[in-house]
Amino acid sequence: MAWRRPEDGVGARGALALALLALAVCAPGARGRALEWFSAVVSIEYVDPQTNLTVWSVSESGRFGDSSPKEGAQGLVGVPWAPGGDPEGCAPDTRFFVPEPGGRGAAPWVALVARGGCTFKDKVLVAARRNASAVVLYNEERYGNLTMPMSHAGTGNIVVVMISYPKGREILELVQKGIPVTMTIGVGTRHVQEFISGQSVVFVAIAFITMMIISLAWLIFYYIQRFLYTGSQIGSQSHRKETKKVIGQLLLHTVKHGEKGIDVDAENCAVCIENFKVKDIIRILPCKHIFHRICIDPWLLDHRTCPMCKLDVIKALGYWGEPGDVQDMPAPESPSGRDPAANFSLTLPEDDGSDESSPPSASPAESEPQCDASFKGDAGENTALLEAGRSDSRHGGPIS
Repeated sequence: MAWRRPEDGVGARGALALALLALAVCAPGARGRALEWFSAVVSIEYVDPQTNLTVWSVSESGRFGDSSPKEGAQGLVGVPWAPGGDPEGCAPDTRFFVPEPGGRGAAPWVALVARGGCTFKDKVLVAARRNASAVVLYNEERYGNLTMPMSHAGTGNIVVVMISYPKGREILELVQKGIPVTMTIGVGTRHVQEFISGQSVVFVAIAFITMMIISLAWLIFYYIQRFLYTGSQIGSQSHRKETKKVIGQLLLHTVKHGEKGIDVDAENCAVCIENFKVKDIIRILPCKHIFHRICIDPWLLDHRTCPMCKLDVIKALGYWGEPGDVQDMPAPESPSGRDPAANFSLTLPEDDGSDESSPPSASPAESEPQCDASFKGDAGENTALLEAGRSDSRHGGPIS
C-alpha cells in the first residue's frame, strides 16, 4: 500500500478554514448598526472683574447627547442654587442661579449641572421646566478630559451637551463668583463608529468553533497519516536491506583476457547497452543472463526481476515470500570442491599489440572475485549451464 504524504492536503484544508472565516465576517448582519455622534463646539465669554477685559475661549470639547437635536444654542450660564450646594440638579424643585447684568430678565440661559445623582433624563427635565434653552453636563472627575455618550430619550427638543470635568468646574467657579458667563454651543464634527451586533457575535462564535473543530480533526488525521507514512518508509528500508542480502547470493565474475565462451562483440549489458570489457565485474542471474554488477544490483533492488526475461530473481533463489532472515538460510556446498568462476569464460577481441603491452593474465586464484564462499555451489551450476547453452547456440550442438 502506498501512503500519501501528509502535506498533500494542507492547502485545501487551509483554504476551507479561510473561506469559513471570511463567510463569518462578511455574512449579512455580521456588521451591526453604526453608532453616529457629533462633537460640540463650546465657547464661553465673560468680563474679568479685575482687568475689565473680555475673556473669550472656544474648543471642540463637547459631545451632543444621543437624543439631542444637533443644533446650536446660546445663553447665560446658570447653575443649581440650593442650600446644600448640590451641583447635580436632580431635585424636582431645584432652582438655578443665573448672574445677569441689571438683574434677571427673560434672556435665554443654559443650565450647567454635574453628572451623577440621577439619570440624564431627570436632569434635563428639571432644567427644561425652568425654561432652560440648553443643558450642559460636565463629567465626573475620575474621567478627566473625556466625555461619554448620553441616553436621554423623552426630553423633547432641548439641546443636551456633555463637556469634560475641568471645563465644567472652570465655568462653575466663575458663575458662583457672580460673573456673568455667556455660552455658545455649535455643531462640531460627525463621528461614525461601527460595532458588531449581538446576533453577529453569536454567528462569528459558531463559525469560529466550527473552524476549530475542523482544524482539530485535520490535526488528528495529519498525525495519524504521518505515523503511517513513517512506518511504511521504515518498512520499505528494511525490505530493501533484506533484498540486498538475497541479491548478494548471485554469482559475481571478473572478465579476463583469453577467456572463451561468448562473443563479446555480440554480447552487451542490457541495462547500460555497453559491451563487456576486461576487468568488468558481472553478475550471473538464475536465468543465465549476465549484466554489469553496478547496473543490475540497483535494478534488482527496485524491480526484483530480470530486465530481459522478467524472471523473479528472489523467487528463483527460493524465497517465495518477502525476503527476510536471509542470514539464517544454509548455503549449498560446492560440488567436488570445484571453483565455479573457473568454468565461466568470455572471449575478448585482442588487438595486434595486446600481447606486448598487456601484462600476463593473473592466475585464477588471483583474479577470482571476492564472493562469499557459501554461494560457490549454486554459482558453479549456473556457470556450467550458461556455458553449455551458449555453446549450443553457436555451434549447433553440445560442447565436447
